[in-house]
Amino acid sequence: MELAVKVNNLTKKFANQIALDRVNLEIPKNSLYGLLGPNGAGKTTLFSIAAGFLKPTEGTIEVLGVDVARISELRGQLAMLPQDAAFQGSIPVIDQLIMFSRLNGLDQNAAHNAAKDALEIVGLPEVARKSARTLSHGMMKRVALCQAFLGDAKVIFLDEPTAGLDPDNARRIRELVKEFTQDKTVIFSSHNLQEVQDICDYVCVIDKGRVVEEGTMESLTESTFLVRIELVSALSQEAHAALQALPVVESIELTSDTEFNLRLNVSGTGKDEAMKQIYGTLTGFEIYPRSVFEGASLEARFLEVTGGTFDGASST
Repeated sequence: MELAVKVNNLTKKFANQIALDRVNLEIPKNSLYGLLGPNGAGKTTLFSIAAGFLKPTEGTIEVLGVDVARISELRGQLAMLPQDAAFQGSIPVIDQLIMFSRLNGLDQNAAHNAAKDALEIVGLPEVARKSARTLSHGMMKRVALCQAFLGDAKVIFLDEPTAGLDPDNARRIRELVKEFTQDKTVIFSSHNLQEVQDICDYVCVIDKGRVVEEGTMESLTESTFLVRIELVSALSQEAHAALQALPVVESIELTSDTEFNLRLNVSGTGKDEAMKQIYGTLTGFEIYPRSVFEGASLEARFLEVTGGTFDGASST
């Protein structure tokens, strides 16, 4: 497996706080790699070190075989979209994109063409001469994404590119990322677990500065499935015991007399067959579901490894 990014024993300390604690990652070339974690987990710190904004306390990040301590050697090959990427409010958007392109090593003509092409990619060529302060939040997010499409970067870090967007604008950005990065490596940080599951090939979960889970999306989601069930009447002890005895049931978490979470192992049966067994067991005791919420597999795994509790709402 050829690697685009290799994180070696990465540690970052701020005074008495450890933001990253001996993190090791291997990110394959031409992959969409999701980086997940609760607030304060260390994701943005890792991105900042990769961009050269911060120096690690220990360890290294290598991009395309180059230590980011020598980040000038990666000019034009590495692109970074910070979470709070900001543009100057009074300067035309295209002038700022041209400046970013020049910083990537392009001459004036090439920089101008790259800026125009990037605006075309995000569907906003008409805002080229507008100032940033006149754009809506969704348009500004798409303009900020232009930075990832300037030139021909091979490795792109996107830190929360859809944060704060309405569903339609978030969908647009996801589609852009998938369509225009097929021959690139994208490290994609997000709190929207369904979004990451939809577009990423690999995923890593960081919690309290440490890697707590990593692997292919398939390996993290194929076997464990979380279901929340609300019943018309209370779950009896006999029905509880019968559910627990089913081979597909890994655990039952009661949240009230009539509500519970089931963690299922569906690797051998599949989801549909597992749910038939659940329904059959409940109706055998004349207990009937009022509602059933099937949780996203990635969300279930994320909550399991970070100590959260599934409450029937999608994590964002």
